[in-house]
Amino acid sequence: MDSFLGNKTSKIYVAGHRGLVGSAIVKKLQQLGFTHLILKTHKELDLTRQSDVESFFAAVKPEFVILAAAKVGGIHANNTYPAEFISINLQIQTNVIHSSYINGVQKILFLGSSCIYPKMAPQPITEEALLTGPLEPTNEWYAVAKIAGIKMCQAYRLQYNWDAISGMPTNLYGPNDNFHPENSHVLPALMRRFHEAKVSGAKEVVVWGTGSPLREFLHVDDLADAVVFMMEKYSGLVHINVGSGQEVTIKELAELVKEVVGFEGELVWDSTKPDGTPRKLMDSSKLADLGWVPKVSLKDGLVDTYKWYVEYLKQ
Repeated sequence: MDSFLGNKTSKIYVAGHRGLVGSAIVKKLQQLGFTHLILKTHKELDLTRQSDVESFFAAVKPEFVILAAAKVGGIHANNTYPAEFISINLQIQTNVIHSSYINGVQKILFLGSSCIYPKMAPQPITEEALLTGPLEPTNEWYAVAKIAGIKMCQAYRLQYNWDAISGMPTNLYGPNDNFHPENSHVLPALMRRFHEAKVSGAKEVVVWGTGSPLREFLHVDDLADAVVFMMEKYSGLVHINVGSGQEVTIKELAELVKEVVGFEGELVWDSTKPDGTPRKLMDSSKLADLGWVPKVSLKDGLVDTYKWYVEYLKQ
């Protein structure tokens, strides 16, 4: 088995290279000097089409695969399109994982999400919490698909002794995030609203809830760094949590985003609106024990993300 970092001309296929996660991984690999990245847009290769995926792998024969392609969305999207969230994700990962194995890929990394864990999992959430209780009902279709991906990697490792690993990131943010008004997650949603309030000269921004829930955030460049680390250093049956280990209340987050954006008005909390889960922190000690730690502070990460967002709006 070649070391992942040992050969910068290895053929590496990054599935989903235009998304938040995939684009950060590509940037990281390019910074490290990898020269043979295989990147295909959805138009060039539809990963839900089994025969297309099989033909692609047979022709290209990648040596390493990082699977960051998925249909993703917030609560609203998950509730509205449950069939797409389960079927598209199952198709993508089944096609890519199986074709990778059949065509002699040395190692594959499958990326999931922290929503795979039970709604009431003890905090901080360890890898062992998987399948110990019911899922959060609003995104169970997506979660079930991701759990199937973890289990598929484990099954191929057990049966074929194949190096398939899985990483489960916490809440991610950074350049190329989704800032859509309805379908975005809490951090980009806040950034957009403060920015629009600043531009329009609004006196206040109203935020849902009390601001008391605790959340963990990881800059996507840190995840990309962890992905390379796992490809080089980790080979095991258990999926690995990838988090910052740092919690922040939604109130602290909102104040920080307000400061970074430079919104001068008032921040008003609408406590008649729901707060969601009180706390969601992952235990990332397995990865820390292997020697990986995040490097981007929340403040620096927010500054970086806002810079990107302002540039994006000019396009």
